[in-house]
Amino acid sequence: MSKKDDKTNVMRLLEQKKIAYKPYCYKELELTNGAEIAKALGEDPRLVFKTLVTVSKSKQNYVFVIPVEEELDLKAAAKAVGEKSIAMIPQKELLPLTGYVHGGCSPIGMKKTFPTVIHETAQEYETILFSGGKVGYQVEVALSDLEKMVRLQYADIIVHE
Repeated sequence: MSKKDDKTNVMRLLEQKKIAYKPYCYKELELTNGAEIAKALGEDPRLVFKTLVTVSKSKQNYVFVIPVEEELDLKAAAKAVGEKSIAMIPQKELLPLTGYVHGGCSPIGMKKTFPTVIHETAQEYETILFSGGKVGYQVEVALSDLEKMVRLQYADIIVHE
């Protein structure tokens, strides 16, 4: 990524904090499915995470970061944050709430800071990939560095068959 306009807000925030990251751009591929994105980038889908925003009955928002091939277990997620129940926020509310569009939501750089839970398997890897803040962009960041940007907790929050 040599062009300045190819930098996303997430990348600029990482640079401000002097955090090393590896950028990926796949915008010309028009992919939105996380597993397809992982494959296109030549990465293990277990290392590529998606960012999901939820709302509880008490109207509190929570962010969950899980591997792209997994599904969020809403009951386990609610338990992880001490709520009785949570639901995915309606897609039309994502941009006004976070500043991100569907498919470009990143745990870094949201308009507000929300409690964030990442699936516990992330701890098995030195680095993980997640949205760079725009559709078509991913960043690879060391988990220890992500923890400097976002207050994370870890939990088993995916559906098990």
